[in-house]
Amino acid sequence: MLKFNERKRNIFLEIAYDGTNYHGFQRQSPPLNAIQNILESKLQKIFGEKIELAAAGRTDAGVHACGQVVNFFTNGTIPIEKIPLAASSLLPNDIVILNAKEVDKNFHARYDAKSKIYIYRLLIGEVSDPFINRYAWHIRNDLDVEAMKSALNILIGKNDFSAFKAASNVKMNPVREIFSADIKEITENNYPLPITHYQLQIKIHADGFLYHMARNIVSSVVNVGRGRYSIEDFKRIFESRDRNNAAPTAPPQGLCLLKVFY
Repeated sequence: MLKFNERKRNIFLEIAYDGTNYHGFQRQSPPLNAIQNILESKLQKIFGEKIELAAAGRTDAGVHACGQVVNFFTNGTIPIEKIPLAASSLLPNDIVILNAKEVDKNFHARYDAKSKIYIYRLLIGEVSDPFINRYAWHIRNDLDVEAMKSALNILIGKNDFSAFKAASNVKMNPVREIFSADIKEITENNYPLPITHYQLQIKIHADGFLYHMARNIVSSVVNVGRGRYSIEDFKRIFESRDRNNAAPTAPPQGLCLLKVFY
């Protein structure tokens, strides 16, 4: 039997998904269901052979993606331009293939990634919004946005992010480079509900992310916005390289993998 990478074609897919109903991206054993389980199952029907995906990032349960990238090897002959449409008839409506192309046999979605952008949305207001709850962390009180910007600026550059890694990431190199990190208000509101609120979006562009790194950064930056941490406190937490000093992990639903660069 041929190994997967001995097949004739290497297919690149850019996908988007709402992660609410899934136990993350990475393949899971029943009864748990993950994005990878669904994609591999449906692509197998299209290509007529077992499919094994490699992904740019393994998003957590409840986390979304606008620009996740995967690749796989196949001997299937379906024209590349027909893959998104063929998949749309099989995939659930919360998973979409945005783009497909054939790439060099040496391409790998994870190992060839140069950088990634994650965004995290915050919904600020006394009451929640049923149209946004799946995609934002609801916070009742106003936040000090300028203080949050100052905290994010401290993270720019190549640093040890041990203070913001998951406790289980003991073996992974904690050094990452953040190219940019900012926060802005989102003014659009597609639903004219009588709810007084606004949204904030934190955007982080880095060469890579540790497990839970983005959500742990967000939770500590939010504590700055709430006045629970001063800028000096945040800087000490960051420089301590101790996960126990930082805030608990932010909820998953506000996080979205926006873009992967190669």
